[in-house]
Amino acid sequence: MKIGIIGNPQVGKTTLFKLLTKIDGSGNMNQKANIGIAKVPDSRIDFLSGIFQPKKTTYATIELVDMAGTAQRPDGKKNELLEAIRDVDAIVQVVRAFESNMVPNSRNNIEPFDEVKEVQEELLLSDWSILENRLERIQKQKNKGANQNEGELEVLLKARDLLEQELPLRNLELTEQEEKLIRGYDFLTRKPIIVVVNLDEDQLRNDQYPQKAELEKWCSESNIPLTQICGQLEVEIAQLDEESQQLFMEELGIQETGIARLARILYRHLGLISFFTVGQDEVRAWTITDGSTAKKAAGKIHSDIERGFIRAEVVSYADFVEYQSMSKIKEKGLFRLEGKEYLVKDGDIISFRFNV
Repeated sequence: MKIGIIGNPQVGKTTLFKLLTKIDGSGNMNQKANIGIAKVPDSRIDFLSGIFQPKKTTYATIELVDMAGTAQRPDGKKNELLEAIRDVDAIVQVVRAFESNMVPNSRNNIEPFDEVKEVQEELLLSDWSILENRLERIQKQKNKGANQNEGELEVLLKARDLLEQELPLRNLELTEQEEKLIRGYDFLTRKPIIVVVNLDEDQLRNDQYPQKAELEKWCSESNIPLTQICGQLEVEIAQLDEESQQLFMEELGIQETGIARLARILYRHLGLISFFTVGQDEVRAWTITDGSTAKKAAGKIHSDIERGFIRAEVVSYADFVEYQSMSKIKEKGLFRLEGKEYLVKDGDIISFRFNV
């Protein structure tokens, strides 16, 4: 999964990218994207590692792309940016709420809701342009007597009805076949999106910032996850050792960093889950799409395991937490043998048997 981080210049977009990926780089004011891998914090992995004491612990990860700033771009450059967004699976839009004399604002005022709306309008216009061009070509081909895929035309007309209402194509309810018919268009408003508001420390403590009510209402109605971070504070926390981090966060009255929360929101919103493999060599989280079969999950580890799949030996995470021993779990009859069509659950601890 590739996630594109977008936003106006000086909103904290690159700071967020660096915090998530632990990559130290300069601000992204040009047209070249920064690319990095973000670890998804997971207390379950921490617990399993504490039990098995493995040589290596591997968390789930997400690929992130820090896009160039969206504001004040010549039209040609905006088109380049939109094409770059087309290559990602989901979008994180960072907007500015923080006040700072040290960081110039690309806008005259602090208006996070207006920022969100402006970018959404750009994405809608891009989809509208693609849709109209395709419908025009279909009409020309019809006039020449060429055969058309009526199913495709029907889906595109549904999409046009939605865009005419200034609604994103995420709202389209499509069958699996209809989804295949329009997948190639890479409509931007079809992609999942998450909004991140970058606060200053006073706003974080008071839980208030400009246009908060409007933004929360719009995101709720649009079914778009909305979360808050204080980028500067997160930078300070990241520079501390683990014990100092905990003390600092307790003083602030927060249980976890905004970065950890965002990573999990991204993971969940994309319909991803983790299954675990455990042992003395490695405890590892493997990322799959919710609804994946055991055979498909095996392929995440290695194609040979998928091809020669025999069975999956499965223990639920909750059962393992209760008994903390595979032998005790077997005594209780909670150690399960599952076939290739078994739908893997989030948190399953799995060992695959295969023969190639």
